[in-house]
Amino acid sequence: MAQKYGGKYSPNGAQGQASPRPRAPNSQTPARAGARINLLFLAPLPLVFAIFGDGAISLALNLVALAVLLLSAWLTRDGVRAHEAYDARKIAKRPAIPRKLFAASLMGVGLALASVMTSGMVGALIIGGAGAALHIASFGMDPMRSKGAEGIDQFQQDRVARVVEEAEIHLASMSRHIDSLGDRTLETRVARFQDTARTMFRTVE
Repeated sequence: MAQKYGGKYSPNGAQGQASPRPRAPNSQTPARAGARINLLFLAPLPLVFAIFGDGAISLALNLVALAVLLLSAWLTRDGVRAHEAYDARKIAKRPAIPRKLFAASLMGVGLALASVMTSGMVGALIIGGAGAALHIASFGMDPMRSKGAEGIDQFQQDRVARVVEEAEIHLASMSRHIDSLGDRTLETRVARFQDTARTMFRTVE
C-alpha cells in the first residue's frame, strides 16, 4: 500500500516527515471519561446470554434491563460531552436536560431489574441504589447553573449562547465533510481555522 511522505518542500512539513494534524479543541469525543463510557456500553452485554433464562418473566426483565442500561450509557456519553462544552465556554447556559442525572437513575433501575430474580426485591434495590451512587461518583452531576452572565439580561445571554452554539454546529459539520475527502493538507488547514474560530468565540463571549 502506498504511503504518503512529506518532504522538505512539502506543504505538510520538512525533514521527510509529515506534520501531525492539529487536534481541534472541543471535539465531539469525550476525552476525560471516554474509556469509562465505553465500559458502560460493554458491561450490559452479558445480559444477552441471560435473556433465554428461566421462563418468560426472566426473559422480559433481562431484555428491559439491557435496554435501560444501554440508554443510560448513551445519556452518560451525551452528558459528559455537554459538560465539557460547558466548561470550555466563558458564558454558558446549564444543560436543559440533566442527562447524567437521568443516566444515573436509569443505571440504578437497570441493575435492579437485572438482579431482582436472583437477589430478591430488597437486594435488587440495594444493588440499584449502589449502582446509581457509583455512577454519580464516577461521572459527577450536570451543571445546574448558567455561568459567566451575571449582570447581563436574559435576552443578551440567550443571544450569545445561541450564536456560539450555531457556530459550533457549523464547525462540526465542516469537519465531517472535510474528513470524508481524505485530503490531509485540507484537514490541517481546516483544523487551524477551527482553532482560530473557537478562540474568537471565547473572545465574543
